[in-house]
Amino acid sequence: MLIDFGNNLWISSALALQTGILLGVFYFSGLWWTVRRLGSSQYVALLFLGSLLFRTGVVIVGFYFILGNNWPQLLLGLLGFIILRGFAIRLIRRRNDLGLVIEPVLAIKQKKPYAP
Repeated sequence: MLIDFGNNLWISSALALQTGILLGVFYFSGLWWTVRRLGSSQYVALLFLGSLLFRTGVVIVGFYFILGNNWPQLLLGLLGFIILRGFAIRLIRRRNDLGLVIEPVLAIKQKKPYAP
């Protein structure tokens, strides 16, 4: 573990949980950004794969270097990540239930339909 949260159990637990939540914010906001850009990208597969590898890499490195050798802190970090995932799912379902349509950002000009 490269970062020592100290000997106080409550403070180290709170910081580990907060770290997991922040890593979740990074991961799921990156996912949100990627999904919104897929409709306007010419290279959909490259954008999706690049974003997936970058987001996953940052989260794995974050868990390893910040929460690494201390398994209770790692579990609390994972709990924070899962809590944020649940929050993101509820937020998206709530928007869908309210009738707010989440549409991708379209930056490419629409072509006229083909008329023979």
